Amino acid sequence: MIAYIKGEVLTKLENSAVIVAGGVGYEICITQSALDALRPGATTEFFIKESLSPYDGTTLYGFRTVQERELFELFRDAIPNTGAKKALELLNKALKSLPDFHQAITTRDARLLTGIFGFTAKTAEKLIVSLKDKMGAAPGGAKIATQGLPKDSAILQLFEAMSALGYSAMEAKKTVEAIQLEGVSPEENVEALLRRALKKTAI
Repeated sequence: MIAYIKGEVLTKLENSAVIVAGGVGYEICITQSALDALRPGATTEFFIKESLSPYDGTTLYGFRTVQERELFELFRDAIPNTGAKKALELLNKALKSLPDFHQAITTRDARLLTGIFGFTAKTAEKLIVSLKDKMGAAPGGAKIATQGLPKDSAILQLFEAMSALGYSAMEAKKTVEAIQLEGVSPEENVEALLRRALKKTAI
């Protein structure tokens, strides 16, 4: 059984990448966010989960961390009618912020799942019902800190706007903190701050 692969990125495909390790090219299915981060010729590594199908044979699924692999297995095994490919799609959305995903499930916050992570209302309810009693300790450290910000503050609105545009929670938090350090004028609204944020992320 293959548990881990480290090698050179040979090529990127639609939903997978070919990684050369020990002279052998392994096609590994990975999340879209992991695929976007790969560069041909670069060295990368993945923790592997094998999936056996009577039609396609053995398929390799790759994950950046053991924690991601465990969450993938939880999605696949605990959510009804969820195969490996669907579990990978769910994982890709959850990876926007694992601590916040954990909180949304344990507090049964369907609105957070639809608003930040982009799940449909039906899928959000399915996730909560299937996982609410199976999620362990909160992964990934403390929840993204928006405490102390007024609910109607432009900074908090900026964080929410960047999340809505598809930025990961980590990217949005990092950019918001950088803008806070530079200083925010009382006259600046969320549109002005978003323009500043987009310039930073374009660098």
